[in-house]
Amino acid sequence: MEGRSNGFVQSFNRLGGYGFVVPVGSEEQVYFSADDIESAERTVSEGQQISFVLVLGDGRFEAKEIRL
Repeated sequence: MEGRSNGFVQSFNRLGGYGFVVPVGSEEQVYFSADDIESAERTVSEGQQISFVLVLGDGRFEAKEIRL
């Protein structure tokens, strides 16, 4: 997939530094790392809308370049 996608944060583990986002128009959860959040605080809230780039990681799609 090319370009940015929009979605909503399904869950975010602050201690573990990872979470899952559900892209708009999909029911599939996509993994993301806090390291990929383009914000000084590197944190998001459940239900928050974000934009991201989908990339194929280790056998699964992952959200990268996450913007609030």
